[in-house]
Amino acid sequence: MSRTLTIAMNGITGRMGYRQHLVRSILPIRADGGLLLEDGSRLQVEPILVGRNANKLKEIAARHGLSRWTTDQDAIISDSDVDIYFDAQTTSRRYAALTAAIEAGKHIYTEKPTAETLEQAVDLAHRAADTSLTIGVVHDKLYLPGLIKLRRLVDEGFFGRILSLRGEFGYWVFEGDVRPSQRPSWNYRKQDGGGMMVDMFCHWNYVLEGILGSVKSVYSQAATHIPTRWDENSQAYPATADDAAYAIFEVEAPTGETVIAQLNSSWAVRVHRRELVEFQVDGTHGSAVAGLFHCESQQRANTPRASWDPDVPTDIDFLSQWAEVPDDGAPANGFRAQWEEFLRDVAAGRPHRYGLASAARGVQLAALGQESTDTGRKLSVPQLVF
Repeated sequence: MSRTLTIAMNGITGRMGYRQHLVRSILPIRADGGLLLEDGSRLQVEPILVGRNANKLKEIAARHGLSRWTTDQDAIISDSDVDIYFDAQTTSRRYAALTAAIEAGKHIYTEKPTAETLEQAVDLAHRAADTSLTIGVVHDKLYLPGLIKLRRLVDEGFFGRILSLRGEFGYWVFEGDVRPSQRPSWNYRKQDGGGMMVDMFCHWNYVLEGILGSVKSVYSQAATHIPTRWDENSQAYPATADDAAYAIFEVEAPTGETVIAQLNSSWAVRVHRRELVEFQVDGTHGSAVAGLFHCESQQRANTPRASWDPDVPTDIDFLSQWAEVPDDGAPANGFRAQWEEFLRDVAAGRPHRYGLASAARGVQLAALGQESTDTGRKLSVPQLVF
């Protein structure tokens, strides 16, 4: 026995919507004959492409052998044939679309931030709480091999008492004058919803929650290191949004102990690490460094006895003292893995574990990060109640 869920995929002409959600998630699920569910039946998916550029939609549909596409967002959200509404639009358009989808009784899967303001994000979470809809928010990093292994070490008690987490994220995004920029120009215009803090703090919130515990305070400093960039038409424009954010968070572990997390995020940094993002967790019994795919650990018993002597070069090869944490099976694409979990939740009629309440906490952290930057103060993170 099988059934088909029709998914209206909005914002599919964008980089993330197209590559990660359509090409690397929904189309492979479709090509594999759908998902095998717990009861032995199969769940197939049928995408409808949604966007504002008819020519791009038509071209993508033809490229992948898809028959349905539309530029009429309102009509597709209210279409009775649509089971799931997916949103990968720019943040400024998301609140209205998600509100309409909830009112239309659609299951929802959405990128983040879910709204431009905390008030809107909280409103969406309240609206969702009054329904039986399955609503999921993309938390892709928690589904990638490196962080899965890091979480496994936490669950197994590898670290002992966890003391701290340090994270480095970013890479050099070219200004666009000599070499093309790797990111759309709107990312660097605050008036268009751009900015490192608003983009990444919603990620850091769910990463910290998923690995360590609840975020209780934030002290941050945002910066616009590159004041002038060049857009897609090779025209210079002032960068009004921050391109880097440096933050310290206090996190409350499930044991009640406080863990200090330091996260640096920058589009004006050159990479000297194995991956574009890495997290190091240190504890009394061991440490680990994880990227999106790799994870290395060092137990207390294997920790070299380092000492500071600026006059004598060290003969310790520190990197060789770390051991790779093995995979539990073949690594999966994190976006597809979460899509599959969400679709199974829809089929079973149950909530998805990462919903609009989690997304609202991410928006809250970004807002508090901006306030901390503006005021130069460390700020507490109030608990949101839904």
